[in-house]
Amino acid sequence: MDLSELYSQVIKDHNLSRHNRHGLEGASVAVPGKNPSCGDEIELFLKVKDGVIQDASYTGEGCAISQASVSIMIDLVRGKTPEEAAELCRLFLAMIRHEPLSREETRRLEEAAALAGVSNMPARVKCATMPWHTLEAALAAARGA
Repeated sequence: MDLSELYSQVIKDHNLSRHNRHGLEGASVAVPGKNPSCGDEIELFLKVKDGVIQDASYTGEGCAISQASVSIMIDLVRGKTPEEAAELCRLFLAMIRHEPLSREETRRLEEAAALAGVSNMPARVKCATMPWHTLEAALAAARGA
């Protein structure tokens, strides 16, 4: 299996997995996200307690890229501080914009790095980034909560 097949498998696995796709009782914030160009929609739930994202989940529907992106993102930010999550968001969006990242920065993105190839598909960029922009809004809402 070559690297592109491995990345495709990560996206496929997260798209099909339902482990992060559910409501979240006791969520600190619930923020909607939508990609109007293709109809992807999510609601992102974060439970922030004692300065840490204790749990996160989402509901919604969309293409394989958007659903994989939100699931990967949730796995990545769970257990992180909001500041760490914001930095991961910054790194992901920079990667999609083809901004150079160091090996360490790319490593910090873990499975989210599997979505790097989306940056070469302009029609899919919004699918991959919509959950991350929703995370930015959720983090802002959590700060105000």
